[in-house]
Amino acid sequence: MNVELYSFKEIEKIRKACLVVAEVLERVAEQIKPGISTYDIDMIAREESKKRGARPAFLNYKPPFSRTPYPAAICVSINSAVVHGLPKKDQIIKEGDLVSLDFGAIIDGYAGDSAITVAVGKVGQKEEMLLKATKEALEEAVKMCVPGRWVSDITRAIHGTAQRYGVYPVRGLGGHGIGRRVHEEPFIPNNLKDMDKRDTKLKQGMVVAIEPMFALGTEDTVLDGDGWTVHTADRSPSAHFEYTVAITKDGPVVLTEFSNG
Repeated sequence: MNVELYSFKEIEKIRKACLVVAEVLERVAEQIKPGISTYDIDMIAREESKKRGARPAFLNYKPPFSRTPYPAAICVSINSAVVHGLPKKDQIIKEGDLVSLDFGAIIDGYAGDSAITVAVGKVGQKEEMLLKATKEALEEAVKMCVPGRWVSDITRAIHGTAQRYGVYPVRGLGGHGIGRRVHEEPFIPNNLKDMDKRDTKLKQGMVVAIEPMFALGTEDTVLDGDGWTVHTADRSPSAHFEYTVAITKDGPVVLTEFSNG
């Protein structure tokens, strides 16, 4: 496994991309309201990226798990859609929806990646708890991002938080290294069942995207007919939050920050 280590100067370049990501996500989140289509959300993300001189990292990007390039700038996943929600003109946001926004940007050859889940208007108590649990899992996972710890420590922090709240860490999905490419080694599972025998020790200079994804009813998923959107198998609501984090000698440094999240 080839894990990239980045210098301070390189991490500052990654931070530049991450700040664009955070700004774009904030602008997009401000526009989330009943009646807007996920296609419109994608157009906003493209325009906000262009204003900042960045290239959307996901647009026409072919990830390792797909046969075809992703045709949009942002992933917009609603309710039971966990990740990779493909924007559509006829998919309209409604009151009470949980909307996950996952966005990446590339600037000067370095990438940033982050995600937030937005509640549209009033949602139920279980959905509020799900959001709280997923955010807390992210914060707990970040604490593990120190030299000498292991990827499995991050996974345990995420999985353990899910168990405390009685929700489910989704299987087969997780975080990853990031830097010159959007997806780098190592893979960082959210569910302990996905940990294989190859654990990875965390080192100074690693940059990772930590992204807990929780569901109310199941850890299992199914792929939508669009070939991209991943749903919970029982169609229960899900939530997703993500930071890009640098592992430094002084501890974790979150490179993506939002005033709203």
